[in-house]
Amino acid sequence: MSWVICKRELNAYFATPVAYVFIFMFLALAGVFTFYLGQFYQRGQADLVAFFNFHPWLYLFFMPAVAMGLWSQERQLGTIEMLLTLPVSITQAVLGKFLAAWLFAGIALLLTFPIWLTVNYLGDPDNGVIIASYLGSWLMAGAFLAVGSCMSVLSRNQIVAFILAVVVCFVLMVSGLSIVLDALRGWAPAAVVDVVAGLSFLTRFEALSRGVIDVRDVGYFVLLMGVFLAATVQLLNIKKSA
Repeated sequence: MSWVICKRELNAYFATPVAYVFIFMFLALAGVFTFYLGQFYQRGQADLVAFFNFHPWLYLFFMPAVAMGLWSQERQLGTIEMLLTLPVSITQAVLGKFLAAWLFAGIALLLTFPIWLTVNYLGDPDNGVIIASYLGSWLMAGAFLAVGSCMSVLSRNQIVAFILAVVVCFVLMVSGLSIVLDALRGWAPAAVVDVVAGLSFLTRFEALSRGVIDVRDVGYFVLLMGVFLAATVQLLNIKKSA
């Protein structure tokens, strides 16, 4: 049943021009960040480090924008009650909507392949590292979307849901930065500092983008998706019984 919902939602994305505008903007900004801000040609190295370095910051705004309407729109239009009365469990509905958004993000990511072709044309990159980076990027996008899905349940206003998702994702991104950890070390126990450092999207993605597919890093993104999707299910259950 989740797959049926997924297909319906994915088709809905491409039924309006918004999806195409989103993909165009994502690809355009990815190119600008890679070739201009990332100084791709000036670096003189055949790799996609500059390309992937900007992915967390692109996702910080693009993924919440994709996820903000997952449940906010249903609440705003009053269709959430009808959806929850259908012969489908809340868990299946949450998974179906999330998978559609994640596949949509994957399609946008796959359409960046000309950049990969360009670097192979210009040099001899380590394609194994690039594949690992793409995998890490897609997993990170899923984590962003899971957070966005959860925030989307909290408000019927899509803009509010978007802002909440950006704030939560930003906190998870910067938690591993030295400025944050140094501030914590002044008063928090070392164990707490280590936990906060381990929550960082940037730290986990950086490891994957080096080509090192560590089970702990993959597991982190999968676990984060599971936690926020489970929270989404619980929030919907509360709203259903209220």
